[in-house]
Amino acid sequence: MSLQMLPPGQETPDVQVSWEDQQRINDFSKLNSRLSELEDQYRQKQDENEYLEDVGTEIELVDEDEVVQYKIGNTFYWLKQSEVVERLEKQTDSAAAELNDLEDKVRSIKDEMDELKTVLYKKFGNAINLER
Repeated sequence: MSLQMLPPGQETPDVQVSWEDQQRINDFSKLNSRLSELEDQYRQKQDENEYLEDVGTEIELVDEDEVVQYKIGNTFYWLKQSEVVERLEKQTDSAAAELNDLEDKVRSIKDEMDELKTVLYKKFGNAINLER
């Protein structure tokens, strides 16, 4: 089996792809897909975190004695402002922790992909394109 992944018109020597090389290429492809999913999740969680911070700021402007609507599941409940602020802080902290977890996962996947790139580019050179 030879590997030809260059645009038409560019010459490349025939390079043999071993089973191990194919496994590395497959692993890289899976990591690349997983990275895209995690980046999408990260953007969504980042938007959620910003929204929670904005809502928290708005709720803090309300008098402490007032009650405000707060959504739990699919239902809105009337809660005291102080309780809503407390719940929003917990949600914001949780979202921030999830963001950190996603950042760690993205960093780990990028490290794995860099290792695979090094090995694959060393063997295949310009005959393979591993850029997104």
